[in-house]
Amino acid sequence: MINFIPLGARYMILSALGFSLMGACVKLVSAQGIPVLEIVAARSLVSVVLSYLDVKRKGISLLGNRRGLLLARGMVGAFALICVYYALVHIPFAEATMLQYLHPMFTALLAILFLNERLHRSTILCIALSFIGLIIIVRPDFLFGELSSSYSSLAIAAAVAGAFGSAIAYVLVRKLNQTEDPSVIIIYFPIIAFPLSIILLGDNFVMPQGWTWLLLLLVGITTQVGQIGLTKAMQTETASKATSFSYLQVVFAALLGWLVFSEMPTIWTFIGGGLIILGAFINFTWKQ
Repeated sequence: MINFIPLGARYMILSALGFSLMGACVKLVSAQGIPVLEIVAARSLVSVVLSYLDVKRKGISLLGNRRGLLLARGMVGAFALICVYYALVHIPFAEATMLQYLHPMFTALLAILFLNERLHRSTILCIALSFIGLIIIVRPDFLFGELSSSYSSLAIAAAVAGAFGSAIAYVLVRKLNQTEDPSVIIIYFPIIAFPLSIILLGDNFVMPQGWTWLLLLLVGITTQVGQIGLTKAMQTETASKATSFSYLQVVFAALLGWLVFSEMPTIWTFIGGGLIILGAFINFTWKQ
């Protein structure tokens, strides 16, 4: 049955699962008093080691060919990661994950501008349904009044900024896939994120205790799984199409939020999330 699912979709499902598990580990580590920037640094250190071993295994150059674009991808990715982690810590897991899913809209628009990709009707419908769904989840005061959400405005802004940064990173990955090995693309991100997070962390370092060390390691490992799945998916699908498959991360996040953090999504989350999933389903099944 799995053969009926396109290869790009399968890689994106793997990526969604990896990133969902990563988000759960981030929330668990944060609950132990570890600062967000320290989590970013730990995740980046693990990713550097795993990526370096993978590059050496392949026997390819670590520096790549288009170093300017690779560095740009690393910097944008680091910015997006910090924003996403902040949102994950300050908003319920399912809601924080859904807020990240503005990125297909940004990705599709950027792909049109910089990759000359055509925007399909299914992708337009997916974007529209997703945007409406996200508005319902966030429930801004000027639209919903007394029914507005109580989520932190700063955390919401961080989630949106992270989504936009992720979209730029996805488009750069799509461009780099023409000349670079996926392992080289992946390693540039933690190479930038690690020193940046250490500098911004300053004197706020907190020594992990006990099983917190294992959680920090799992943050890096699950992230690597997500990154590999994402990079390979972008090799087999258009940028706007491939990222839409990652909507399954919403389902994984809702399940993990319920099972691990006892967070029951509100009716608004179910409605908004339902629209997001519907958009993804239309984009996935609509024959071009």
